[in-house]
Amino acid sequence: MFKGSNVALVTPFKNNKLDEETYIKLIHFHIENGTNGLVPAGTTGESPTLSHEEHEKVIELCVQESNGKLPVFAGTGSNSTEEAISLTTHAEKIGANGALIVTPYYNKPTQEGLYQHYKAINDSCGIPIIIYNIPGRSVIDMSVDTMARLYELENIVGVKDATGDLKRVDQTLKKMGKEFIQLTGNDDNALEFNKRGGVGAISVTANIAPKLCSDFQKFSKSENNNEIKEAERLNEVLKPVHHAMFVESNPSPVKYAAKLLGLCDDKVRLPLVEVTDSNKEIIKKALQSAKLI
Repeated sequence: MFKGSNVALVTPFKNNKLDEETYIKLIHFHIENGTNGLVPAGTTGESPTLSHEEHEKVIELCVQESNGKLPVFAGTGSNSTEEAISLTTHAEKIGANGALIVTPYYNKPTQEGLYQHYKAINDSCGIPIIIYNIPGRSVIDMSVDTMARLYELENIVGVKDATGDLKRVDQTLKKMGKEFIQLTGNDDNALEFNKRGGVGAISVTANIAPKLCSDFQKFSKSENNNEIKEAERLNEVLKPVHHAMFVESNPSPVKYAAKLLGLCDDKVRLPLVEVTDSNKEIIKKALQSAKLI
């Protein structure tokens, strides 16, 4: 149900308020351009600075506008278990297909604390849950053993792996098998990730290059040699774009890229700021190299 190119949707703002009209246009842009799944209210969607009302609204709009055309895995994580339960049960109520739940940041729970956090959410809802493991932002790293324990629960179905460690794909596959969904959170390692047993990505780059990303994902899992070569070619085309999307803290670069493409404004909420002029040039050149502009 959840594989291929899944976009970590940006949240557009206008006068520091949620720009609903533009957000709806973005959702339809992805429906029309090959994106395989939608992930609203995640890191790229600036979830830390969304109010609870806005957080719920972007998920509602995504479910409503996709209207079953694409699966929606809503970002519903928090470092408060109670808050994560509240966001997840709301997402379930309004019809989200699943939830992407980040490991609790700042609190630094133990592996047992991580298990109990996800178990409490699992026990409170009835939709599939994908664990979002991103030590670079949350400080703590969920072990493969802890993930395996969680996979025994009813609703835990996979992981968005943003560790950057490709050995994790092998370890996870060996421990949990092919049915456990492995999605990369790192666009730049997606080719090797899929070769090792991954089934797709939750992608930042897909915000601005949905067709390239979905074609790449499709061909990367093919058994046809020509299509695999095409995936390798697309990977080379996308490499400069992937790099440019992280010249500064996400999502400032991708929002600037989206502005260049006329998709949305580049405004971000403090403490994030717009990218510097020198980095704007890097982003612009990357888009030109991929013939996106």
